[in-house]
Amino acid sequence: GLKQNYYNAFTELENMLSGQQEMSFKRAVFITENAYFDNKLDYSAFCNEIDFYSKLAQSLINSRQLLYDKEDKQKIEKLAAVFTIMTDTIPIMLDTNKIVYHLPFTYDFEDIFGTLEWSKMFVTKLLATKTGNCHSLPFLYKIICEDLGVETYLAQAPNHFYIKNRSKTDGWYNTELTSGFFPIDAWLFASGYLTLDAVKSGIYMDTLSLRQSISVCLVDLAKGYENKFKTKGDTFVIDCCNKVLEYYPNNVTALLLKAETMKQQFDNYMKFYKTDNPNEVLQMQEPRELFTEMEQIYINIYTLGYRTMPDEMYIN
Repeated sequence: GLKQNYYNAFTELENMLSGQQEMSFKRAVFITENAYFDNKLDYSAFCNEIDFYSKLAQSLINSRQLLYDKEDKQKIEKLAAVFTIMTDTIPIMLDTNKIVYHLPFTYDFEDIFGTLEWSKMFVTKLLATKTGNCHSLPFLYKIICEDLGVETYLAQAPNHFYIKNRSKTDGWYNTELTSGFFPIDAWLFASGYLTLDAVKSGIYMDTLSLRQSISVCLVDLAKGYENKFKTKGDTFVIDCCNKVLEYYPNNVTALLLKAETMKQQFDNYMKFYKTDNPNEVLQMQEPRELFTEMEQIYINIYTLGYRTMPDEMYIN
């Protein structure tokens, strides 16, 4: 049934990660969202929409002079054009000499973690409504850049994605698509639950390779599955997390999701044996192994420097 769509998406993402299929972040994001919509979305229509933005970026590059003269100018022009498309109003001259305005994408302040409706996190939702969040906005930015053949990198902060780019003049710099500005690392430190350990261990503020970015789609696939089928403690979620951790061992979201799912599985054992006392279940081999591994993951998460950031604080 509908779960098969999820298994198929898992297989395709796995093939991209293992090198059996060409890696495409655009394709990875699409199949992840498509599984949630029972495979009713059309990939060629999705590609056409992205193509529209790539062409718009190209025409922007041709119609303006960027005050930048280093040898990576072509790359910076592309990054700047995609940024403008996403954050600024652009007049477009039609053949009929009529001007239409392409409006920027804006931040959707409702249900920003997709708690009530998971598809709030989706790029397809962003394209359809022109509003998105710290998940869909940087994802779309990366997809359009990928289409223009320019490298750009996702980075993570607590509850949050943003973009890291590199230029010959500034070295690495951050691009924040939720507000349309370029925060320095110190600002990210001041505003989030960022510990120095978390940055040192690479769970936050580090650039994600294309392979890691695609593995992030597997975390989304697992979360979409949980949200859609209202399951807790499902082995499919564990499979997704394990696959992510193979390619991106410090992905703290995958570690947390795995630990929480195992905790759910442990609770299910207790329910099954009709007991409130964990010690009764811990005498059995399977629950004991489960518990030990879960405990290990939580210790690992803490050692990596992860601290919980309250949702209210993020919203503020």
